[in-house]
Amino acid sequence: MASVLAIDCGNSILKWGLHRDGAWVRKDGVPLGALLRLEPQWRSLEPVDKIVVSNVAGHALGLEIERLIARWQAPVVHVTASPAACGVTNTYEPPERLGADRWAALVGARAIENGACLVVDAGTATTADMLGADGTFRGGIILPGIDLMKRALTQHAAQLSLSEGNVVAEPRRTADAIETGCALAQAAAIERLHAGMDAGARCLVSGGNAAKVVRALRIETRVVDNLVLEGLLRLAR
Repeated sequence: MASVLAIDCGNSILKWGLHRDGAWVRKDGVPLGALLRLEPQWRSLEPVDKIVVSNVAGHALGLEIERLIARWQAPVVHVTASPAACGVTNTYEPPERLGADRWAALVGARAIENGACLVVDAGTATTADMLGADGTFRGGIILPGIDLMKRALTQHAAQLSLSEGNVVAEPRRTADAIETGCALAQAAAIERLHAGMDAGARCLVSGGNAAKVVRALRIETRVVDNLVLEGLLRLAR
């Protein structure tokens, strides 16, 4: 069976996965400032039959990705949002303005959950997108991720330092107050959006801060390792 290299270049991390024989055989990720680490990682991979890329980090990073994948003589699919694909209808205004990562995550969610669901990607930014039971994208939100919220507080409020805290029911330390406040802000936005969806809608959560967000939520959730890669795999086909 053909092997597919899926690449998700986000705002701060490039995540990738190699899919072969019906399963992911390897996944990894590197910070955008350390893409040279990919050269030894990818050198060890067997020949790749197809490459699919989602890049929301800009033109310069796109050129670097092109250089790195040139080692393979394989067709490359650069994903952009379209009006419809893989059972998902895109109602964004206009459809092509929806981020490639959000589009791929919606496609991945549709493949995993054949019903209404809220698709949450908790990374540098947090996105929460509503997917109807019929596969129609019904809108979504973008808000600063937990780490961005924390940095904004410490950079713009006097006497607040960036230190690791815990999410607790009754915060009595500054670090815990910041950590809890940012986590609850994420949870409140997600829960508010979910409450406006059809009864029984699922909530799928992915991204580097998925665990922190899920701990703060009071709705049933399912954590998926990387929804964007799952969607890229389907779009590559």
